[in-house]
Amino acid sequence: MVGKSPDSRIIEAIGLTIRRDGITLLDELDWCVHAGEHWFILGPNGSGKTTLLNALLGNLVPTSGQVSMLGKTYGESNWDKIRGQVGLVSNSLGRRVEPYQLTEEVLLSGLRGMVNFWGRVQAREASAVTAMMERLGVAALKGRPWAVLSQGERQRLLIGRALIADPKLLFLDEPCAGLDPVARESFLKFLQKTLGAPGELSAVLVTHHVEEILPRFKYGLLLRQGQCVATGPKADLMTPQIMREAFGPKVILNSVGQGWELKVRGRPGMLGES
Repeated sequence: MVGKSPDSRIIEAIGLTIRRDGITLLDELDWCVHAGEHWFILGPNGSGKTTLLNALLGNLVPTSGQVSMLGKTYGESNWDKIRGQVGLVSNSLGRRVEPYQLTEEVLLSGLRGMVNFWGRVQAREASAVTAMMERLGVAALKGRPWAVLSQGERQRLLIGRALIADPKLLFLDEPCAGLDPVARESFLKFLQKTLGAPGELSAVLVTHHVEEILPRFKYGLLLRQGQCVATGPKADLMTPQIMREAFGPKVILNSVGQGWELKVRGRPGMLGES
């Protein structure tokens, strides 16, 4: 952003292009996130959000352009070490947790950098898990297996798993997926409280629901069909015109409290509802 030091860049994409099987998934994207900022990546399904996230995590090799994260450039640095400093919350990760894993083991796996925990627990690890369960408000869930937890409880644990290793950067990949409206509202309040104040941790929220953009996320990147529609301060992005450019001409943007909702002209439900 204007006025920020280049040394504070925690994510940078320059001309990032990804093509697969003749299809352009991401087209010459320029984007920069500075340390301590909270960003959201917004766009409809197929807009390139997941492609961008996978490129940042090193799961997709760019066709052209450059990706840098935490001061290191992809292709010139050990990306496994970079990923070790990044927390990730995603449903794809949650699906890999074995049903027999206990709540505290899910958190321990975050300390060890593994998906399913195994091995002997050290005293300092047990203390860290106890502290995180208190922070998450899930101490009563201790000893319960993953299989019996609600989706909301699982999402809280995945947040804790991502935070327990004290990452420098946190990615939230559609963290409200699978939650009913009441559970989503409860989880968003929990998330707003748990992430701490802006400046303490850089966080990036990936979503296609404007309703999930918390007040703490001050900057946004809007994608459509692999291209950047707009990027910058949230106050400049949340306009009817820009939302129509991103989601199509039929959407209507409404302000609700400190947030927004998108509706489709001619039907009562919110965008994405069935």
